[in-house]
Amino acid sequence: MKLPRRRRLEAKTDYKSRLALLKSEKPRLVVRKTNRYIIVQIVSSEIAQDKILVGKTSKILLSSGLPPESSGSLKSLGAAYLTGFIVGKLALKLGIKEAIVDSGMNINVKNSRIYAALKGAVDSGMKIPHNEKVLPAMESIKSEKISKLFDKIMGENK
Repeated sequence: MKLPRRRRLEAKTDYKSRLALLKSEKPRLVVRKTNRYIIVQIVSSEIAQDKILVGKTSKILLSSGLPPESSGSLKSLGAAYLTGFIVGKLALKLGIKEAIVDSGMNINVKNSRIYAALKGAVDSGMKIPHNEKVLPAMESIKSEKISKLFDKIMGENK
């Protein structure tokens, strides 16, 4: 009997999908959820290692003007969208115009925070293959708590 690899047993790595992502030779838009934040990174794969080209967490929204009393919403759909948007703009400044989505071991659910971050990166101008049906609507992304910050960040980048 063949035992699965250790990282597969720990539910950290899906080797089949990772191999498919590496074969594409494009940078990856990696979206990870923690208990408090959303992490969005642009990662390039080099020989036997991954190199993070751009990476931000939703904590950056606090320094961008989100009031501290709204810090509980740093893992919301809106926070994921804005973090993806900021990472997308930073990637474009570095000359990274396209990527593919790496959601890791997360279950793909339409209208989720992973797809909100993807929508933010796409709206920033990056070319990322996706299905429009899985992206959340703007009405659900733009909540009351972050609407002022949303308008500020979107206004700066027009």
